[in-house]
Amino acid sequence: MPTLYDAGVPAAPDVPEVPAAAAGSAASAGPLTAPSRRRVLRGLTATAGAAGLAALGAGPAPAAGGRGGPGRPLRVLVATNEPWGTYHVKPLLAEAARRGVRITQLVPDTSGVQPGDPVPVTTPQAAPRADLLVVTGAGDWPLECVARFPRLPVAAGSLAYLGPQQAPGAGLLRPRLRAVTSSSPAEARAFGSYLGVRRRIRAVGSPQTDTLPEHRPEPGLVLVLTSVTHPDGTGGAAPGTELLLAAAEKLRAAGKRILVGLHPRENPKLWDAYEISDVPSLQASARAEAAVGIPGTVFPLVAAVGVPLVGVTGAGLTVPDYLLAVCSSTIDDPAEAVPAVTSARLPAPDVLADAVGPIGGSAARLLDVWRHTAHPGHPHDKR
Repeated sequence: MPTLYDAGVPAAPDVPEVPAAAAGSAASAGPLTAPSRRRVLRGLTATAGAAGLAALGAGPAPAAGGRGGPGRPLRVLVATNEPWGTYHVKPLLAEAARRGVRITQLVPDTSGVQPGDPVPVTTPQAAPRADLLVVTGAGDWPLECVARFPRLPVAAGSLAYLGPQQAPGAGLLRPRLRAVTSSSPAEARAFGSYLGVRRRIRAVGSPQTDTLPEHRPEPGLVLVLTSVTHPDGTGGAAPGTELLLAAAEKLRAAGKRILVGLHPRENPKLWDAYEISDVPSLQASARAEAAVGIPGTVFPLVAAVGVPLVGVTGAGLTVPDYLLAVCSSTIDDPAEAVPAVTSARLPAPDVLADAVGPIGGSAARLLDVWRHTAHPGHPHDKR
């Protein structure tokens, strides 16, 4: 079956990517000071922010930018690999509301919806009319939703990291794709491999970094970043929790203060011996001198705040190379935790740029891509 790219179906213009990282690793790179970090982030914003918006024919995200047609807001359905994982969509809500964009997440049923969750959800049977279907991967649930809405244009976006191995269902998704986005050039390479696409992918940045906190470290405070210990109906799990728990205890015994940044699906009872952050991990990282954890989506973002990272890589854990690249070092023995955290350094500027993507205005850039994908011929896109 020919794919979208073989058939030459038009897609939205590509947002220029941040230059790819040079060879080398974070562990061998020199430290990134606070002033140089700020220069890197300003450069990221200027390069992929303003230039990216210009490539899409958009200005600095006017209030009406989310309109999908005259007098009608853009209406988007989202299906994620973690069907009830609304935390991937939540960072988009503020900008979507400002623009009048209506985002609704598709869920199999309402059993996994938490009371008070701000993300609107619906089942496919009750879904409102929409202009675009966005999928965050090629898992069973996104593929089912793609099949249920055969007339909607489809965009894929890596709102959470995925490994570079091609997904078994990627071939079913490719013919429907009109646009593909990622947060960064490094994530784009992994996501492209996962989808089995060879086209350029738009690096729009992570909406989570639109409100990047200022780093004000508290002496001796170490942030512990968890993954998910036990799989559930929403998604899978990652190995390494026992190793991370033991590493946290070694750090506490050495006089470090431990603050735990929980994955949204992690069981807090496993960590009740420590202080658990009452704000998301990215905001909590502003207090930390260093962070240690199981590498995940938040790792490059924490590095962007200015916090050096130590990755815990237990047996059986597989993560993309770019998540390891932002780590000062990795450990597979709790006894290594104290010296690794004590000597932790930030990655080199090129590694950070490659893994983080543009900072600031990311939600606006992503919504611009979605608008153009849903309505490529709309006059609003021809300013």
